[in-house]
Amino acid sequence: MPHGIFSARRRLPGACSSPDERINRRRITRNRFRVLLPALLLLWSGAGELSAEWKAGVARVDITPDEPIWLAGYAARTKPSEGVLQRLHAKALALEDNTGKRSVIVTADLLGFTRAMWQPISEAVEKRYGVAPDRLVLNASHTHSGPVTGQSGRPAYELNAQQSEVVRRYTKNLVEQVVGLAGRALDRLQPAVLSFEQGFGGFAVNRRRVGHREYPGPVDHDVPVLRIQATGGNLLAILFGYSCHATVLNDYQINADWPGFAQEALETAHPGAVAMFVNGCGADQNPLPRRRVELARKYGEILAIAVELVLDAEMKPVGGPLRTALDTVDLPFQQPPSREEFQKRVETTSGYERRHAEQMLETLDRKGRLPSSYPYPVQAWRFGDSLTFISLGGEVVVDYALRLKRKYGWDDTWVSGYNNDVFAYIPTARIIREGGYEGATSMISYGLPAPFAESIEEAIAAKVDELIARVR
Repeated sequence: MPHGIFSARRRLPGACSSPDERINRRRITRNRFRVLLPALLLLWSGAGELSAEWKAGVARVDITPDEPIWLAGYAARTKPSEGVLQRLHAKALALEDNTGKRSVIVTADLLGFTRAMWQPISEAVEKRYGVAPDRLVLNASHTHSGPVTGQSGRPAYELNAQQSEVVRRYTKNLVEQVVGLAGRALDRLQPAVLSFEQGFGGFAVNRRRVGHREYPGPVDHDVPVLRIQATGGNLLAILFGYSCHATVLNDYQINADWPGFAQEALETAHPGAVAMFVNGCGADQNPLPRRRVELARKYGEILAIAVELVLDAEMKPVGGPLRTALDTVDLPFQQPPSREEFQKRVETTSGYERRHAEQMLETLDRKGRLPSSYPYPVQAWRFGDSLTFISLGGEVVVDYALRLKRKYGWDDTWVSGYNNDVFAYIPTARIIREGGYEGATSMISYGLPAPFAESIEEAIAAKVDELIARVR
């Protein structure tokens, strides 16, 4: 069974021993605080409201497919979706700092945004609303029970013409939904107060040790929480994160997996507030055990309680301005197989391995060569002197989060993966040397010509260093 959550904060004198009593006590304390908050704000500000450096606006949209569609994440699926267990949403938080500059972060119950989606969304958001690409983040929860989006040609999915058209139609509508969502959040900007702190949650397991107990098993159990309140005290939004795959469920029902249940639990506890999950660097992390709906719901509840413990305790104020930077770095591939090797795979393999070989041969016939690198997006936001938010593309393994937080600060650095362009696994040099799915064979299902070179780790770290220097 999962270990649950734990908190580093000391227990208050007289704390109850029963879990139900502790939850009730927290609820009573929170309700008393909400009653006292207006008076406290009056004392602090002299005007009945806390002085705000920010404006914030939130919006949400239902993105549940309205017809059967191929679900993303598992190459073993053989048919489109069958019903809806849980509805999917995209949510947006718009921020305006005290210099008047505006930024937007979008979270969505999807496997991932792709470059073919990110680029038109960012171009439209800049054209319509004046928000530059470096001030827009698109993060996906990475649920493996959401629709294929913008990636119907990847070897992992064997779609016929009709199914590909369903994906194309859904993706086109989704792009417009996200653009409009950003606009609605910007339209709702109001004076706001931001606060940040981190908790802990303990159900993520380093999955590379399954079958290889000799491998190291790094995890990141931090639960970063950004609270957004109106100056009158009411809660507008909760932005929270965790580093773990959303892979409890693997059937044919549409759902948001445990991140969806976590968001539902928080929004039930805080009516009117929008809960937004930001996935961390969980490419080699699985929720274990899994494969039951009650486990997905339980993990969601565990994370929601971890967030509640943060909200109930003291949080640090987050000031502005918000400084932002975005760039790409070319990540080199290893030497790909020869044309002859790909031809041999076409003749001797099946499924996504054969489809991958056929795609590589088609690219060789059309372009005469395979790509030698990939333009990797890296993004950094710095909230005054309070918080550094690092956004990385792709499926990023946990080592990156630990490395970057060790360098820039454990207490005020938030590292996120699955942003803007989810095009591949992003392993470290160690994992590439070890091999296995994350370091080597996952590139086949993603349609890349070869595994990455070991040098990608230092290339990404150097680019993050460059962007951090710009925003700090």
